[in-house]
Amino acid sequence: MTQTTARIKRGSKNYEILVDLEEALKFRKDPERGNINTVVVTNAIFYNLKSGEHASQEDLESAFGTRDITEVAAKIIKSGEIERTVESIRADQNKRYKQVVEFLSRNAVSPEGRPYTPDRIMKALSEANVNVKNKPIEFQVGEILDQLSKILPIRIEKKKVKLTIPAIHTGKAYGIIKEFMTEEKWKENGNLEAIVEMPSGLIFDFYDRLNSATQGSVMSEELKK
Repeated sequence: MTQTTARIKRGSKNYEILVDLEEALKFRKDPERGNINTVVVTNAIFYNLKSGEHASQEDLESAFGTRDITEVAAKIIKSGEIERTVESIRADQNKRYKQVVEFLSRNAVSPEGRPYTPDRIMKALSEANVNVKNKPIEFQVGEILDQLSKILPIRIEKKKVKLTIPAIHTGKAYGIIKEFMTEEKWKENGNLEAIVEMPSGLIFDFYDRLNSATQGSVMSEELKK
């Protein structure tokens, strides 16, 4: 168990609790499935955890609308700052890099069509000082390839697809397709016709998310380049 501080500032005062880092991050990501009792290590709210200065009941009521320790702790974890340890940050970075290497080793090739080994891709990522961000790879693969290509000649097979999205679903669908969209045309009836282009390795996951958001009502047509 790695213990750390979660805090939030309300007005001029800080409110802090001691939490299990991994459980706190899980709870923050999905409070409905989390268990606050496995997250919080202490049974009190502090102004300053290190000095042991407890927050008053009156201040909790004023700042959070409740004096219930569990409710206040949940609000701190969901909306406040959770201190990350160096080891935790490094582990997350390593995980993200491994995901990128796995994706590129499956989908990327040299200009001559030869695949690269995971070790060669990892070495090139390091040499190019590629910054892998904390977001899904599909939303940053283009940027990664731009940086990586300065060190390693590399390309990814892409698919180009024409989509027709019914007006009733364009709101949800737009957020999914915008990262890949190269053309868009809004019809008089509110439907959206869009051209998207993406790495072939992402196409099935893309369709899954799009069909889930639109109840499978999107029409698609693969286009020749």
